Amino acid sequence: MSDIDSILKESRVFPPPPAFAANAHVGSLDAYRAMYQRSLGDPEAFWAEQAETLQWFRKWDRVLEWKAPFARWFDGGTLNVSVNCLDRHVVTWRRNKAALIWEGEPGDVRTLTYRQLLDEVCRCANALKAMGVGKGDRVGIYLPMVPEAAVAMLACARIGATHSVVFGGFSAEALRDRMNDATAKAVITADGGYRRGSVVPLKANVDAALEGVPSVTGVLVVRRTGSAVAMRDGRDHWWHETVDAASPDCPAEPVEAEHPLFILYTSGTTGKPKGVVHTTAGYLLGSALTTRYVFDLKDDDTYWCTADIGWVTGHSYVVYGPLANGATALMYEGAPNHPQPDRFWSLIERHRVTIFYTAPTAIRAFVRWGDEWPAKHDLASLRLLGTVGEPINPEAWMWYRRVIGGDRCPIVDTWWQTETGAIMITPLPGATPTKPGSGTLPFFGVSPEVVDQKGHPAPPGAGGYLVINKPWPSMLRTVWGDPDRYVEQYWKRFPGIYFPGDGARRDEDGYFWIMGRVDDVINVAGHRLGTMEVESALVSHALVAEAAVVGRPDDLKGQALVAFVTVQAGEKPDEALRAQLKEHVVHEIGAIARPDDIRFTDALPKTRSGKIMRRLLRDIAAGKQTVGDTTTLEDYSVLARLREDEE
Repeated sequence: MSDIDSILKESRVFPPPPAFAANAHVGSLDAYRAMYQRSLGDPEAFWAEQAETLQWFRKWDRVLEWKAPFARWFDGGTLNVSVNCLDRHVVTWRRNKAALIWEGEPGDVRTLTYRQLLDEVCRCANALKAMGVGKGDRVGIYLPMVPEAAVAMLACARIGATHSVVFGGFSAEALRDRMNDATAKAVITADGGYRRGSVVPLKANVDAALEGVPSVTGVLVVRRTGSAVAMRDGRDHWWHETVDAASPDCPAEPVEAEHPLFILYTSGTTGKPKGVVHTTAGYLLGSALTTRYVFDLKDDDTYWCTADIGWVTGHSYVVYGPLANGATALMYEGAPNHPQPDRFWSLIERHRVTIFYTAPTAIRAFVRWGDEWPAKHDLASLRLLGTVGEPINPEAWMWYRRVIGGDRCPIVDTWWQTETGAIMITPLPGATPTKPGSGTLPFFGVSPEVVDQKGHPAPPGAGGYLVINKPWPSMLRTVWGDPDRYVEQYWKRFPGIYFPGDGARRDEDGYFWIMGRVDDVINVAGHRLGTMEVESALVSHALVAEAAVVGRPDDLKGQALVAFVTVQAGEKPDEALRAQLKEHVVHEIGAIARPDDIRFTDALPKTRSGKIMRRLLRDIAAGKQTVGDTTTLEDYSVLARLREDEE
């Protein structure tokens, strides 16, 4: 088996704006390199120095114990995450600073200062204790994007309970499986949540799920929509009755540095849910440090990460990272196109957002909806843009820079995962010249490499397998209840080295280009092609909004390239466009990447976090029935329409 062929060519470079660099936390490439080299040359000294930025009940005895692939960071130390996110700010001028600004989909707005947020967290913590929840218990959180979601997470952290947030769009079955795996003691939910004008019946889903979860003894219910819901005596408690009546005084529980802060389930293709475990000190340090440096966070920023708290991005960059830094974070409950496609731009204008962090999938949707929507709004408050979730194609990056950033805002294109806990490869906006589509350089203390199938370093420009060859504080510690699966999944392909499952290449400047999941690599006539590069070529055509490329079995070539394409709003695809797109790909990256088949579709199957489910498209392209877990699919009708087109 050959390694991965890289065929994408991109030569544009954008240096940091001088005025931005002059005021940045890291203001030059030389400054970044000096700090980075120190972080790799003496990592324990570096991380000990960084850990001093946290507040500890007791300092650690040793920085790192590494028995590959199991790590323990800051052993012997005790601390509490909620103290680091709230209490230490309340004794400063930030006491009356906005911690969270929240807007609901119907337009209701709430602001919580650090003092108010601490009071609410303490009340919730006391309510949980009254329900019998204590240190080491697991608590499920199944809520819409409301302030109570952040409160619930921090309240669990305050008493030493381990939270497991389940995205509010998941089914009752998905919730049941996750709560059983974690043997949760309590669940925090709401009567419902708003999504595109409809109410998602969260409490009804919880009731259905808990019929099969014997470990749960208490349910705390936020009244959000006013929908009528069933309440079971002795088990179910209204938030507004129990939390609001509880004391705002709750001493924080000191927990060990390695105490599990949360379990977050990632959807596998088969079987049992995979609960990624993150612990307290290392995770908090990673999320706090990356928030400060990657977003060049300042005290007067209004920072908005659009992720739901059901995903790790919401954990690290809506709740823990911003609050640990004393920032003002915006939360929004609903969809980006409700009631119209300019909802995000109206939020930015109204709340004077300065830092905006969203996903490539969302950016491609914005492109498709048209430039006229952002043009209706004053986006001059923005000073920094970010992207997260999957590789971004260069043309979407350029649109983001031009239309949203006004050609003045640096873009931080970040690579990381649920498992890494925090950003791993990223520009620093005051230091790193950026290239559209590249994650650029590693963050402090992160040691990535691109290797061939035997684990040898790949030459510059050659595609290969991305690996991380040194432990880092925010890394996952295990898979909940299944350490063998942890070893098998992440450490077996290259023994003792973390393999995230992504292909990548490293260019002559040392910049990393993520090529997508190696599961998505297609073997065409002896060439192994990453789907992202072919998709990027398709999306660079003016009429294409989004594309997903998969392989189907082919007797002659091994695999044939099948492209599923959505066109820009108002365009009508036809045979002429199909032929034109095939030639466009040849022109952009070469004949080897010419799609054998292009199928036009009005939508692509996506998870509720916006990631394209290429696995389902592979089944459709090959004419196979869909197997495996589809509980994360947002809109099942998309799959049905693709099946009809197939027939």
